[in-house]
Amino acid sequence: MLIRSYRPADEADIIALWQACGLTRPWNDPKKDIARKLTEQPELFLVGEDGGRPVASAMVGFDGHRGWVYYLAVDPAQQRLGWGRALMARAEQLLVERGCPKINLLVRKGNDAVLGFYDSLGYAQDEAVSLGKRLIPDL
Repeated sequence: MLIRSYRPADEADIIALWQACGLTRPWNDPKKDIARKLTEQPELFLVGEDGGRPVASAMVGFDGHRGWVYYLAVDPAQQRLGWGRALMARAEQLLVERGCPKINLLVRKGNDAVLGFYDSLGYAQDEAVSLGKRLIPDL
């Protein structure tokens, strides 16, 4: 798998990937999420390509205090090949290069398989509660 930055031609494939992985929600418009990411650190929107086709993604960001990873996805037909692990390693490398001391990510409750994946990479649950507030409705 080749890991590269997102290209505008990837949009439909990435959205289909996110849908196949169960990452989209009715209250988050994936096209708007992509457009927003492209205004901030677009080089950190990673795409895993196999045979010229996007098969994985990770949306990475650094706010100067913490690094974040969103939309880590691997085509379900190509999972367990080490591509998620490779994307996370690249995300960590890019954040370390920027002087980022800690990486955070969110996993939905009950997603035990994904929690197990991150546990195998050395991630642990923080003693924190995630709070949110919608500022701009997507729909």
